[in-house]
Amino acid sequence: RRYPTVEIRAETFNGSTHVPVPSDGAFLKALLFELRLVDDHIFVEHRDTCTRINHSSVYSVRTEGGDLWPVLAFQKSGLIYACLPLVEETLDPRPPLLTVSGLSQGLALLLGLVDYLSPSRKNEAEVSAKIGQLRNLLLQACPLGTPLNTNIRSLNSSFDDIQEVPTDENQPAWRSNTYKGKPQVNVCITEKVKCMQYDKRDVVDTWQVYGAVNCKCDIEGSAPNVTLSLNLPSNGPPLQDIVVHHCVTSVDPAMLLSSSAEPLDDSVYNGPYKFPFIPPSDSFNLCYYTSQVPVPPILGCYQLVEEGSQLKITVNLKLHESIKNSFEYCEARIPFFNRGPIAQLEYKVSYGQLDLSREKSLLVWIIGQKFPKSLEVSLTGTVSFGTAGKEHPTDYVCTGNTAYVKLYFRIPDFTLTGCYVDQHSLQIFAPGKPKITASRELISSDYYLWNSKAPAPVVYKTLLD
Repeated sequence: RRYPTVEIRAETFNGSTHVPVPSDGAFLKALLFELRLVDDHIFVEHRDTCTRINHSSVYSVRTEGGDLWPVLAFQKSGLIYACLPLVEETLDPRPPLLTVSGLSQGLALLLGLVDYLSPSRKNEAEVSAKIGQLRNLLLQACPLGTPLNTNIRSLNSSFDDIQEVPTDENQPAWRSNTYKGKPQVNVCITEKVKCMQYDKRDVVDTWQVYGAVNCKCDIEGSAPNVTLSLNLPSNGPPLQDIVVHHCVTSVDPAMLLSSSAEPLDDSVYNGPYKFPFIPPSDSFNLCYYTSQVPVPPILGCYQLVEEGSQLKITVNLKLHESIKNSFEYCEARIPFFNRGPIAQLEYKVSYGQLDLSREKSLLVWIIGQKFPKSLEVSLTGTVSFGTAGKEHPTDYVCTGNTAYVKLYFRIPDFTLTGCYVDQHSLQIFAPGKPKITASRELISSDYYLWNSKAPAPVVYKTLLD
């Protein structure tokens, strides 16, 4: 398969060093020669000299127009898989292989082809049939020369489910087909909270909130206009670092200028955040944002002290009173690195249950779907270990008593910023009354409590500025 658009880009990037791609027959002949699959009994200096030893599957193929490089090629089960990746710079001197991003993309595509063809390698008729379908599959996997889906087996070899190119000149390029049916809009706000807590006076705890608004708009028409508003409660922290999808037609500049790098002041934009857009056919993220919330949802401290052959551990957690006390799941995982399997465990939990992993190197404290009325839970225990084996986790950072507890939780129908979708303000300029479904959730992401009795790796911003 040839891509004239890619060849034109190569000529533009490579300039005077550009080598044109020869005809398919000439390229195949030159590739077979380079791979020593023809004329292997003849010594050819540029190919066979011992000073040129190839340590990779990347070749320089000599053609009438010059040396074609980099040609990615390898043999597998009697077939040759080859492609010519685009190099987005001049070829003299040749750039390091690691800087050519097209090589990894090309290799992924070829390995996808191997995965698609290799199960049938013993059945010649089946291989021939699959090769006959490759043209249709490549149109989907790599339509304009850039691999979009390297899992070739997951693609449909027929064109029955592929929509025709839209003929309506008002239909934007990102709206690949038109919907027929009852209009409906689904919006989901997902906020993720990252946290590092140290429980130390000289180290500042840090937490960050990242939000994404995902939309799926099933609406008739070639270019329907939709306006969605995000609202905050009166005391909610403003949204910052807002990045919008390219389908958004206009936004208030003040919304985009709010940056977390600047200190907050009274003039900061705090909504409502309106997004007029023409939705793509598929699910998409309308916008991303960050926010500086005053407190993390769960405050905690972890203490681990080594006493002889035993470890004494204490974990205290407190749910902040402003947080909705209704979890889909909430658990704390306590790993023990660079040690053997847990041989003896004595513990006491004030709430929930404690499980030991199959490898006996991880304690899983399942808190469940609610904190108790006090909003506080605790775990104390002593742990001793057996002889370490290869299967037990190691870590170069967590050595000695430097260790952490990692929290995993999800709170449905809740956001830390209080951000929500106002369904009544959702405007859709299309026929019919759409069914609107709005949801939100808060999910933990890299939520760590470091052992306060040992030094912890610290990346934080001081408050002394």
